[in-house]
Amino acid sequence: MDYASSLLGLIPGTSARRTPGLKELLARAGEYLPQEQVDRIREAAEFGAEAHQGQKRLTGEPYIAHPLAAAQLLADLHLDADTIIGAILHDVIEDTPVAKDEIARRFGNDVAEIVDGVTKLDQIKFKSREEAQAESFRKMLLAMVRDLRVIMVKLADRTHNMRTIDAMSPSKRRQIARETLEIYAPVAERLGLYRIKLELEDLGFRALYPQRYRVIERALKRARGNQKEFLARIENVLREALAKAGIEARVESREKHLYSIYKKMRRKRSMLAQVVDVYGLRILVDTPDTCYRTLGVVHATYRPMPGRFKDYIAIPRVNGYQSLHTTLFGPNGVPIEVQIRTHDMHVLAESGVASHWRYKANARPGEADTAQQERARAWLSHLMEMQASGNAEEFIESVKVDLFPDKVYVFTPKGAILRLPRGATVVDFAYAVHTDVGNRCVAAKVDRRLAPLRTVLRNGQTVQIITAKGASPNPAWVNFVATAKARSAIRHYLRALQRTEAIELGERLLNSALQEFELSVEKVDPAVMAQALQEFNIKDRDELLAQIGLGERLAPLVARRLLPGGHDEAGKITPLTVAGTEGLLVTYARCCRPIPDDPIIAFLSAGRGIVIHREACGNVEDYHKHPEKWQPVTWQKNLNRYFSAEIRIEAANRIGMLASISAAIAGTGTNIGQASVEQRDGDVALIKLEVEVKDRKHLARVVRTIRQMPDVMRVSRHLASRRHQEE
Repeated sequence: MDYASSLLGLIPGTSARRTPGLKELLARAGEYLPQEQVDRIREAAEFGAEAHQGQKRLTGEPYIAHPLAAAQLLADLHLDADTIIGAILHDVIEDTPVAKDEIARRFGNDVAEIVDGVTKLDQIKFKSREEAQAESFRKMLLAMVRDLRVIMVKLADRTHNMRTIDAMSPSKRRQIARETLEIYAPVAERLGLYRIKLELEDLGFRALYPQRYRVIERALKRARGNQKEFLARIENVLREALAKAGIEARVESREKHLYSIYKKMRRKRSMLAQVVDVYGLRILVDTPDTCYRTLGVVHATYRPMPGRFKDYIAIPRVNGYQSLHTTLFGPNGVPIEVQIRTHDMHVLAESGVASHWRYKANARPGEADTAQQERARAWLSHLMEMQASGNAEEFIESVKVDLFPDKVYVFTPKGAILRLPRGATVVDFAYAVHTDVGNRCVAAKVDRRLAPLRTVLRNGQTVQIITAKGASPNPAWVNFVATAKARSAIRHYLRALQRTEAIELGERLLNSALQEFELSVEKVDPAVMAQALQEFNIKDRDELLAQIGLGERLAPLVARRLLPGGHDEAGKITPLTVAGTEGLLVTYARCCRPIPDDPIIAFLSAGRGIVIHREACGNVEDYHKHPEKWQPVTWQKNLNRYFSAEIRIEAANRIGMLASISAAIAGTGTNIGQASVEQRDGDVALIKLEVEVKDRKHLARVVRTIRQMPDVMRVSRHLASRRHQEE
C-alpha cells in the first residue's frame, strides 16, 4: 500500500472512490515538498474531512472533494505547505463549528489567517445581494494586504467552483460567471497568475455565453487541424535561423484561448475567421540580451508588421509580466504573433506572485520580496487608500475600473515613468504623483506647453503639474477623471470639507455666477431668496450655499432663479426631472439620449436653459473650451415618465426576425418608437430600435430579454457620433 492510499484509510468515511483527487494531491506535493510538510498536508486532509463529514456538494460528491481539488491547483504551482493547507481548510470556519483559534493551534497562525481571509460573510446581513458580494470582495482584497496567499486560495476555490458550475441553476451560473469575468480573472491577471486567469476566463465565457463558446470552439478545432503542419514548418524555419545565429532557443506554438479570441473579435470588430487564422508562437531563451538578438533574427526571417512591436522587458506590465511581442507576415502574408522571453520570465508569466511562495529547498528565512511581489503590494496599498472613502459597492466599482485597464506610459519632468489607464487626464496624473499634488493642482504643462486639466494623455508625453497653496479639487473633476484613485481622492476631499468651507466656496461660486447680472449674494432681494429657498425645500441661505459648495446644486442655475422675476419665468416651465434645476428649462441631448440612473452633466445653453448629456458623451469633450458652462447634476428620485433610448441589435437576417424581437420587447411592457433594419455582411442584419424606458434598469431588462433570443448575436445601447449634434 502506498503513502496516499494509506491516508485514505485514516480519514473517516473516505475512500479513493468517494474522495477524488486526494491521492493525486499527496503525490503532487510529494514531488517537491519534504516528508514532514506532506505529513502536515495529510493531517489537514484528515482534519478537513472530519469537519465536513456528512456534507455534500450540488454535484453529489462529498464536500471535502472541493477543497482538495482547490489545493491540487496550488500544488500544481508548487506552492508551500501553508498555502495548500489553507486551501484544504478554506471553508471550515464558515461551514463547520471549527473556530479560527483551533486552526491556529493545530496548523499555525499563517494558516489560520489565510483561512480567515478567505471566509465569506454569510452571517452578516446587508441591504442587498450586491452589497453583500461587494463587502465580501472588499474583505478578500484587504486580507490580501496582510498575506497575498489569501487571494491565491480564493482564486483556486473559484476555479474549481467554475469547473463544476453546471450543477447550479442557470441564473446562479450567469451571476457567478459574470463575477468571475469582471473580478476574479482580472485579479488573477493583475497578480500575474496567467494559468489561472486563462482557465477562469474560458470557464466564465462558457457559462455566460454557451452558444458563442460552442461556435468559437468548433471554429478553433477546425483551424487547429489546418494549422498543425503550417505551424510546424514556421517553427522549423525559425529554429534553423536561430541555430545559424548561434542562439539556443525553444520554439513552440501557443495555445489560443476561446475568451481571448472572443474579446479580440469584439475589440477589433473582426470576423471569427480573421481572428482564428492568426498563428501564435513563443520563443524561450536564456538571457534578456538574447531576447533582443532573437528579435533581430526573427525580423530578418519574416517581415515584421508595422506598429505591432511591444517591449515589455524594458517597461514591464503593471503585474511584472515581461516579454517581447511582435507580429510577422508569414508565408502567404499570414499573420504570426510571436512572444520572446527568457525561461525565468516564462515561469513568472505563468505563476506571477505565486512564484514567491513556490517551495525552495534552500530558501532563507526573511527572504526579500521579488519585484513582482512589491508591485502587487503597491497595488494593494492603493486599494487600502481607495476603500477609505465610499461604501462597499462604490469600492468594488472602483476596483473593476482599476483592475487591468489598457495603459499609457507618461513621464514626470525628472524622467520617472508613470503607468496610467488609457483615457487618463492631467488630473489623474497629478493624483498618481501624490494625493496632495492632485488636491492642489491648478494647471499643467504637457510637453512644455500649457494644457487644460482635463487633457487626455498619450504615450510618451512629459507632464509637469503646477500647484497652488490655497487650491482645492473642483467637484466637476469627478466627471472626467479615469482612475479610481483620483475619483476616490476627490470624493474623499469633498466629503471632508467643513460646513464653513463649503459655505464660503458656495458663496464665491454664486457671487461669480451673479456677477453677470450685476448682482451679489448680499444684494439679492430677501423676498426672492425666501421664495427660492421654499421652492428648493432648503431651510436657510447657508444651507443653499453649502449645497453649491459641495457640488449638489449649480451656481449659474441658482443665480438665474434669484433674479428679479425669476419665479414668474419658472411658473411657465414644466416640472423637471433633474435635481438642482428647479425653475429652469431642461432639454435632453439627442446625441447621447440620457435616461435616469445614467451619470449626467449639464451644459448651460443661451436661450435653451440647460442641456443634459451623459458624462460619457463625446460632446462633453468640449468641456475645456467653456468649463464654466458645464456643471454636474443628478436625477430626481421616483420619476414617473418615459425617456427615449436607442438600441442596436446584430441578428440573423431571416424573415420575421424584427417581428420576433418586437414581440419580445412588447412582452416587457415597453413601447417601440422607431425601427429600421440594415443588411450587414453575410447573413447578419443590423436592427436599430428606439424604445421608451423609465430608467437604466428598465432598459437592462429589455436588453436582457433580447439577448436571450436565439439568432441574436449582439445587443448594445447606441451613442451617436460627435457629428450628430443634439436637435
